[in-house]
Amino acid sequence: MTDDGPAFHARRPFPAGRTRWLAGGASAAGAGLLGLLLAAQVGASPACAAPPAGGGTNQGKATFYDAQGQGGNCSFDSAPADRMYVALGPDEYADAAACGGYLDVTGPRGTVRVVVMDQCPECAAGHLDLSREAFARIADPVRGIVDVSYRAVVDPPTGPLAVRVKEGASHWWFAVRVTDHGNPLATVEARTGSGWRGLVRHDYNYWLADDGLGPGPYSLRVTDVYGNRTTVPGVQLAPGRTQRTDVRLYGSGSGSSSGSRSAGSSSAADGSGDRPPPAQATAAAEPPSPGPTPTGSASPGPSPTAGAAGLGAAASPSTVPAAAAAESPSVCG
Repeated sequence: MTDDGPAFHARRPFPAGRTRWLAGGASAAGAGLLGLLLAAQVGASPACAAPPAGGGTNQGKATFYDAQGQGGNCSFDSAPADRMYVALGPDEYADAAACGGYLDVTGPRGTVRVVVMDQCPECAAGHLDLSREAFARIADPVRGIVDVSYRAVVDPPTGPLAVRVKEGASHWWFAVRVTDHGNPLATVEARTGSGWRGLVRHDYNYWLADDGLGPGPYSLRVTDVYGNRTTVPGVQLAPGRTQRTDVRLYGSGSGSSSGSRSAGSSSAADGSGDRPPPAQATAAAEPPSPGPTPTGSASPGPSPTAGAAGLGAAASPSTVPAAAAAESPSVCG
């Protein structure tokens, strides 16, 4: 029990490390109705999955939960230090396409900026499951559920990029996570002898090449949903180690490069810092790989590990300016 009311499991049990809170007096029976209630309030699910993007404002509902310091279904090393994060329902989480993007969420008390870190399996489109601390910025936690508006933040201050090759990766099976990109990612490609090869994103936010990429080092070309693109050369086959760079997808530092390092620098190369036409994001599913079997925090995916947060230094002010309007891309094919 807490002074906000009891923790409880929703109709689909939360995994370890995910605790949901409601206003005082909530019961297990009320928990069973929560998904149906919010689905009716925020409307029907969209025809296809897509992360929040562009400058449009959306209407919805917010609840809150506690990730207990873990990095959520997006496989971040840990929750951000400021604890300003959000979990999205499957339609907006979009098989990890939303991971690492930022939302400005406005409620009765004001506006807060949060990073997409997790999936809320039972949440309908428009239902945001905020961290407890983020919810307290916009509403009295005793209320439990509040009306909100929210919009994607275009080109938020963040970065530089960080990459992490997954435990168990080898010459013959490769998986990499990219963080601190600010905008949702559309594609991650790896340079091979025959040119650029697209990697396949899985719903725990790693990009895979099931037959491997050889011994490395590798160059990775990263493109976000607005067409920002950059290249990170010199990525080492160093499973389980976060390799920090000085490369950004946009703004200062999105130009030329010198390579990645475990706590150091790399940036864009071969002219790939240019901004191509807006890319269509993809979130393709793939059969389980011969690599290690992950166990996620909200659906199958790797357990978060201790260490660097893998998140940018984007501020989480209690009041933030509105993002610039932009065309909203889609992951629908």
